[in-house]
Amino acid sequence: MGGIVFNRIEGRSTGFWALLIGLGVVAAIGLWAAYVMDHYGHAITGMNRQVVWGIPHVFAFFLILASAGALNVASLSSVFDQSVYKPIARLSSFLAIVVMAGGLSILVLDLGRPDRLVLTFQYFNFTSIFSLNIFLYTGFWALCFLYLWAMFEDSKRWTRPVGIVAFAWRIILTTGTGSILGFIYAREMIHSALLAPIFIVLSLIVGVAIFILVTLATFRLSGRFLDDRLVIKMKDLLAWFVMAGLYLVVIDNLTRLYYPARQDVVEFLVRSGDPYAPVFWLGQILLGAAIPLFLFFHPKTGQSIRWIAIATGMVIVGAFAQLYVTVIGFQALPLELFPGMEVKSTFYDGRFATYTSTLYEWALGVGMTAMVGVLYLLGIKLFRMVPREVRMEKAL
Repeated sequence: MGGIVFNRIEGRSTGFWALLIGLGVVAAIGLWAAYVMDHYGHAITGMNRQVVWGIPHVFAFFLILASAGALNVASLSSVFDQSVYKPIARLSSFLAIVVMAGGLSILVLDLGRPDRLVLTFQYFNFTSIFSLNIFLYTGFWALCFLYLWAMFEDSKRWTRPVGIVAFAWRIILTTGTGSILGFIYAREMIHSALLAPIFIVLSLIVGVAIFILVTLATFRLSGRFLDDRLVIKMKDLLAWFVMAGLYLVVIDNLTRLYYPARQDVVEFLVRSGDPYAPVFWLGQILLGAAIPLFLFFHPKTGQSIRWIAIATGMVIVGAFAQLYVTVIGFQALPLELFPGMEVKSTFYDGRFATYTSTLYEWALGVGMTAMVGVLYLLGIKLFRMVPREVRMEKAL
C-alpha cells in the first residue's frame, strides 16, 4: 500500500475516553448478565422448552454474519483488485476480527454452562453442523489475523493469496451458519435450501452497512478526511446487496406458496404470526429494504452522506429484524409430528409457542456488542490502521 500513510488514533480527547469508558461499562453489564444467567439458569430468561434460542442468539448470528460481511471491503481491494478500497482494507479486516469476537462471546456465555464448552473439543460430532462451525469460525478468525498481518507488512506475495482463501472461507462460513437453521427438517418455517444463500447475502448486507457507519464515525470523529465519493460507492454496493437479499426472501416464500404443506408457514409469517408478521413487514421489508432503497437511489438523498448514514442504519435494523423472525419465529410454530393428523396432549402439541425476552438477555447481547466497540477503539489507538486521509484520486 505504498503512498498511503497510516497512523494511530491519538485518543487523547475527553470524547474518546468517554466513549471508551461508556462502552466498557455496558460491556461489564453484559458480563454481569451472563454471570447471573449462569448462576440462576435460563429460568430467569424468556426462553423455555419451545423457544430455546432467544435474543442472545439473534445478536450472535447478527455479529457473526456482520464479521464475515465486514471483510468484503478488504476482499474488494486485494482479491478483485479494486484499488480504491485499499486505504480502508486494514480497517475492514480488523473490524471482522473484533466483531467475530463479540459474536462468539455471546454464543459461549449463552450456553448456560460455558465451562462445558471444553467437552465440545473433547468429543467432536462431525455429523453436526455445530461441530463443523467451530472450525469455520476459528479458521476465519485465524485467516483475518494473517490477512491483517500481510497488509501491515505490505506483502503483495501474501495479501492476495490469503485474501482469496479468506474470501472463500467466509462464503463457506456463512453457508454453514445458514445451514444450522436451514437443515432443521422438523421446523417447517425455515427448512429451506435457500437459507444458506440468504445468509450469505445477509452477511454482505449487514457487514458492509456496519463498515460504512464505523468508517464514517472513525474519520469524522478523528478529524480525518474521507472522500464522499468513496462512501457513495460503498452505498451503491450495499444497495445491490439489499436488492439481492429482498429477491431471495421473495423467492423463498413464493416457493412455499406452491407447496401445499408449507402454505401455513407463509400465512404465519406474513399475516397471522404475532409479533413476527409485523416485525417481518415493518422491520425487515419496509425499514430494512424499501425505505433504504428509495433513499439510496433518490437523486438527492443518494448523494447526501447524512441520508446515506440514516438509510444504512435502517438496513442494519432491518437485518436484525430478519434474524429475529428467522431465529425466534421458527421456534414459535408448532411441530407437525404426524402430518394430516390432529394431535392433542398436555405438552403444547399443536400450540404456538410464546416468548418474551428479558433484560438479562438484552444486556448480554448489547453488552458484548459494546465489547466489540471497546476492542475496536483500542485497536485503532494502538495500531496504525487508519489512513491520514482517503481521496479517490490518490486511491486510484
